[in-house]
Amino acid sequence: MSYQLSAIIADADLLREEARELDHAVLGRLRQDFALLPVTPQLVEELTGTPPDYALDEPGPEQPFTLTFSPTFTEVLVRWSRHGPVAYVEAEFAGGAGHQAAAVWLGGALAWGPRFDAAFDGPRPDWPINAALVELGAEPGRWIDPFAELGLHVERSTEGWLAHGRRGLSADYWDELAEEWEARQ
Repeated sequence: MSYQLSAIIADADLLREEARELDHAVLGRLRQDFALLPVTPQLVEELTGTPPDYALDEPGPEQPFTLTFSPTFTEVLVRWSRHGPVAYVEAEFAGGAGHQAAAVWLGGALAWGPRFDAAFDGPRPDWPINAALVELGAEPGRWIDPFAELGLHVERSTEGWLAHGRRGLSADYWDELAEEWEARQ
């Protein structure tokens, strides 16, 4: 089974305010009052005025993201972070192999990362997306890690999050369906 994500994650109110006038912004509601903004080529072009550029080589520690950050895209993250912490995350897995990367901006500057991991041989809390979510303020809960606690496992792709957001679903949607199904049994 594969998983692919390219998104900006922050407090839901912060993202709602920053994205309210963007034509290509679709917010996916997460738990703990967070939201994600799927980063698509259309959104990058709307934010920067130019089409996105992608790394030709596989991501790694030196170039952790597939999306090459233009100065204009970085400035958007810097500007938004003046209102609260903002993370950019990428993940791609297929057949158990893959990678993830994350960075966090706060107070108008890069505050954490970027971090990259393709081995996942360290403690789960140190994986890039988990660690970035903690930097954003994610709290521990009943789920295995911050990734699952916020509900990032609910959709398997950036496109899935777009559909999720367009339908106005929350990260609890699948849990609510399961509970409803169990109640009918």
